[in-house]
Amino acid sequence: MTATDGGLMAQLISFAPIILIGIMGYLLLVRPQMKQAKAHREMIATLKRSDTVVLSNGMIGKITRVENDEAMVEIAQGVNVRVVKTMIAQVRDRTGVAANDTKPVSKA
Repeated sequence: MTATDGGLMAQLISFAPIILIGIMGYLLLVRPQMKQAKAHREMIATLKRSDTVVLSNGMIGKITRVENDEAMVEIAQGVNVRVVKTMIAQVRDRTGVAANDTKPVSKA
């Protein structure tokens, strides 16, 4: 073995910065995105009638019906649009009853 042969330890040390950059990329980019996607999936799963929502295009409306992959959103009085649930960006107000409940919403 000569002085220029660093051996296995020298090779590991030369790859250490690349490995650290990979770990930092995962911790700073991938993990927060996965966490945000999980929170969005949970929000979509808990949608219910009378929730006030913001759509991805900026429209604000109230959910009138929830189906498997779609929701009916009232964007103006008497104007209902059918939207794909994944296009709902935010739930602003959670005051309604569950979509499969038949009880009317009581206002006190």
